This record gives sequence, structure tokens and C-alpha cells, in this order.
Amino acid sequence: MSAFILEKLCRGCQRCVHACPQNAILMVAHLAVVKPERCIECEECMEVCMQGAITFRDENGEDIVHG
Repeated sequence: MSAFILEKLCRGCQRCVHACPQNAILMVAHLAVVKPERCIECEECMEVCMQGAITFRDENGEDIVHG
């Protein structure tokens, strides 16, 4: 399981990129992309995303509800 960016909501602000302690998020074509092998599920990216563009998904692609 790792963070997943909802592309339609991402505005490319890079807040998640700067918040991630593992450098698991990078920008590609003005959108955030998660490197799942680096994600430690700390949810720092979710906390700083003003657009609600970050969720977590399990191995089956189902959204995980946190909180």
C-alpha cells in the first residue's frame, strides 16, 4: 500500500513533494507522482495537500479510508 495521487485534483503545488520525508513523491509533467517502493505510509503528504488529491490504495486498487 502506498500513497496515490488523484490526477484530476492535483494542482502541482509541490507541497506533498516537500513534506515527504522519504522523497517518495516527484513531479512529472506538473503532477505529483508517488514512487510506491519509497512510500512509508506516514501520511505527511495527505496532511499538507490542500486539494485532497492524495489517498492510499491497497493491492487491489481500493481506496483506504484513514482517520
